[in-house]
Amino acid sequence: MGKTAIIIPARYGSSRLEGKPLIKVLDKPIIQWVWEKASKCENADMVIVATDDRRIYDAVKEFGGDVEMTSAEHKSGSDRIAEVALRHPEIDIIVNLQGDEPLISLDDINAVIKGVRDDRNADISTLVREIKNDEEADNPNLVKCVFDINNYAMYFSRSKIPYERNKGESKIYGHLGIYGYRKDSLIKMTKLAQTNLERAESLEQLRALQSGMKIKIAITQNIPVGIDTIEDLEHFKELVEK
Repeated sequence: MGKTAIIIPARYGSSRLEGKPLIKVLDKPIIQWVWEKASKCENADMVIVATDDRRIYDAVKEFGGDVEMTSAEHKSGSDRIAEVALRHPEIDIIVNLQGDEPLISLDDINAVIKGVRDDRNADISTLVREIKNDEEADNPNLVKCVFDINNYAMYFSRSKIPYERNKGESKIYGHLGIYGYRKDSLIKMTKLAQTNLERAESLEQLRALQSGMKIKIAITQNIPVGIDTIEDLEHFKELVEK
């Protein structure tokens, strides 16, 4: 088996928090916090930041991280990491780790790697967590997932699924945006045309599902602290300062 790489897509532009990867907390840019966490993963051989912005590239070089420039034309993080993966024939498994989740658990990263490394039927792996309140279940920004008895995804939706005709018969799970891929599966997915379900829900993983690819699901108890807003940033600062 070839190498396992964690690839962190990083863009400078953000509608809610401009220049997010380079915002410093305790004198370290957020992208460095993420890179350092990923570098502690014992099941990964490489950690690479993928960016189309020279400012991010220079910042990663400055703290000693591995970084590669990519096209500015990519429409998604998956396309960006696929470009990097194609440059490395030694890579077999890729983890797409978001550059705004510096507190993600190493156990969760390892679970995603294990999902595609140990299950030959899986093209992709990802994580879900149980949702325990109606506000989260009804929030379209928190994607929901249902999966079969073998832990393969059946569907992802911004709607609450399953619909509870009979309350309490099924748990509701929210999706966490970290993915593991077999390299050939990643390349295949990024070359597929968008499907009607993907366009309807604006969820890229539905392209893979609708095209017959298998997505392995692991359940976590952790709730990652993503940084999308000023409030999220302040919360992260409070956590690390403690």
